[in-house]
Amino acid sequence: MRSAATRALVSAGAVIGIAAGSLAGASVSVATAPPAAATTASAEDVSTLAVNNLGLNTEHAKNWQCYLDYWGYRPGEIDGQLGTNSWKAAQQLFNDYGYSGSQKLVVDGIVGTNTIKALQRYLNWSGVENLAVDGIAGPETRAAFWRATTAC
Repeated sequence: MRSAATRALVSAGAVIGIAAGSLAGASVSVATAPPAAATTASAEDVSTLAVNNLGLNTEHAKNWQCYLDYWGYRPGEIDGQLGTNSWKAAQQLFNDYGYSGSQKLVVDGIVGTNTIKALQRYLNWSGVENLAVDGIAGPETRAAFWRATTAC
């Protein structure tokens, strides 16, 4: 009989403890500060992280990475994804060979207007193209980049 009474007492204690814990938890949650406002990323922040193949498929992007690597610019893993390291390597090449124009590019891996202008100068220098150097990666620039990356 004693064990039945003990079980009943323990069970009642557990129920009271759970209820008290729930109430304590509720009072604590009411007292907590509201969550911090979520921050939003700007388009420039996102472009830093994004892969920008400028119309190249994986094979052509690998050829561009292979070309950069061959000339001593380290694009990272040759995986066909032109990410920050690939574009940093390209920006360094553009700076070293004067394709960046009168001002050197910031080697940051971001494909902005100045990087596109340097790419357009590079493509024009290659003798295959006669692109306007306008910093816009439009259809003509993308097609020229495609043609220039058919082989490593």
